[in-house]
Formats: sequence, structure tokens, C-alpha cells
Amino acid sequence: MKALVKTQKGKGFIELKEMPEPRPGSGEVLIEVKAAGICGSDLHVKNDCFPYWPPVILGHEFSGEIIELGPDCKYYKLGERVVGEPHTRHCGVCYLCRTGNVQICPEKRSPGWGIHGCMTKYLVMPEQLLHRIPDSMDYDTAAVIEPTANTVHDVIERAGIVAGDFVVVIGPGPIGLLAGLTAKAAGAGHVVMAGAPPDEGLRLDKARELGFDTVLNAGKDNVAETVMELTRGIGADLVIDCSGAPAAIAGTVDLVRKKGKICAIGLTGGKKVEFPWEKAAFKVIDIHFCLSTSYTSWDRAINLVASGLLPAQKVITHRLPLTEWERAFAELEAQKALKVILYP
Repeated sequence: MKALVKTQKGKGFIELKEMPEPRPGSGEVLIEVKAAGICGSDLHVKNDCFPYWPPVILGHEFSGEIIELGPDCKYYKLGERVVGEPHTRHCGVCYLCRTGNVQICPEKRSPGWGIHGCMTKYLVMPEQLLHRIPDSMDYDTAAVIEPTANTVHDVIERAGIVAGDFVVVIGPGPIGLLAGLTAKAAGAGHVVMAGAPPDEGLRLDKARELGFDTVLNAGKDNVAETVMELTRGIGADLVIDCSGAPAAIAGTVDLVRKKGKICAIGLTGGKKVEFPWEKAAFKVIDIHFCLSTSYTSWDRAINLVASGLLPAQKVITHRLPLTEWERAFAELEAQKALKVILYP
């Protein structure tokens, strides 16, 4: 089968090549991949700045149909339409796994970097990590359930957004836009989407199209002054950083109210952040760090998307065959695309 493979360590070294078709083992199913999304982590693997074990087939955002059951499968049937959590090969015995936090098990090896992923025709997954999708949901939409489950976990489950909250999202990339949509779906009273000058155009235009209450360009707009004006000098109930930019992270403290919350989603790529610790302490801020997804966030995300409350599919800007992967990666790296769906 044709697969998009990171063949060795170093920048680049990605090619479309023939790979053996996988076979399901005990408790596993074979899935025919119908759609695969490109995540920022796939770009990081390409550029050698994310952990990976080559040669490895890229991709962990997928939707597909079960076409074969391995021995001892109990919960799924042939023909079922599914998505799946990328928590494969968690150990199952450490304190994190045993407290239901398999997503941050230190032994985890996810599809796309630790083991073979979904940018190919067939994918093997443990049935314990699968979630059914409704017949009303198309495969393209289902392929963005994984990043949506991230924002549902981060914004609803971790940060505990409350209906009526005033929310500021910093960084209008795919995750930032999905975080804003998640906040709206959870009943946020007002959502501000703030970006940097390079975001003007595709990203901020998409934010306007999605109907966020206030869309700001930090190169032209004073974000802190605007937030204070809109909140009558109080500040935001919840600030969500999806930018990973050190200056923006430090600036969240000026946007949030006393006893407010900061939801940290964006990663800095190893850059140090000079954070105004004492100012945050005097505001008595709660900071919630977030990574990956919980079991419960998946069904919540599926239900919110299927109901129409969270139109995650609207962040998709490109749909391409797998053979056009080079164009897809180039468009993403040039910020000419938001979310790209590849068809194996």
C-alpha cells in the first residue's frame, strides 16, 4: 500500500512509498482510512523537531471503516464507522494509566510518530481506543474530531468554562479556532479571537467568517485595552493561549480578571517564557496546562459536532489526494492553509 513515510532522522526525508499492509492482532481492528488530517506535529516530524521513531507512517487524525476484526474483539463490528484516540501502546500499569490518564503515559507511542499512522490506506488500532461516529457525520468532518477532542478536553474539562464566560483566544490557527468554537458551544457569552500581524488574511478572515464576537490584530489593535473596555475594566473570565509565543503567554496575565483562568494549549518549541509570576499571584489566577485528550472528550466532541453546536469542519480549507502531500505541507507551512484533509 502507498504510505507517507518519514524514512530517517533529520529534516525532510519524507516520501510516498510502498509499505506492507498491516494485520490486526488480538483486540485490534483493521481500518480502511477514508480521510486523514495533517496536524502541526506532522510538520514538526518533517522538520525534525518532535519525537519520532523512523521509518514511520505519518498521521494520527483519521476517520475510517472497520474492515477486519482481530482475535478477541468484543465491542466493534465490521462496517462500523470510527475515529480513534492516538494513545496506542500506553503501558496500562503506571499510575497515570491506572488513574485514567493514558494520554500522558510516558511509554505511549502514538500513530504517526511512535508507530505507523493513518496517511495510508489501512491502519490497525486497538478497539479500546475507538469511538463510533454517527451516520450523519461525513468522513471529512470526522477526521477533525481528534483536534476538536483536544479543545473540548482543554476548554471544557480542564479549564472548566462556564456558560456566559467572557473568553479571549490568542492564536487563530486551527486549534485556536477550534478552541473558540468550543467556547461558543459551551455557552461563552463573548469570544475574542486575537492574532498577530502574520495572521491577517487567511486566519483572521476565517475567524471573522466563523462569527466570533470580536476579532483583533495585535499589530493594529491594543488587545488588553479592548478586553478591558469590553469587560468594564474587569478582564476576561478565561484566556486561552494557542499561540505558544512567549510574549503572548506572558501577556495573558494582563487580559484575565482576578480569580480568572488561563488555559495553556500552545507549545513554545522549547523557548523560555518570562512570566509575570507576582502579578499572576496577586490576581489569584488558575492556570491549566493541557496535553492531548481524555476518553470522555471524544464522545463530547462527537456529540457537539454532530449536533451542529460546534462546526469543526469549517476549519478545513484544503482537501487533497495523498499523492499531493508536498503541496499540502507547503501550503500549511506558508500559512496558506488551515486544516488539510488527505485522501489515501
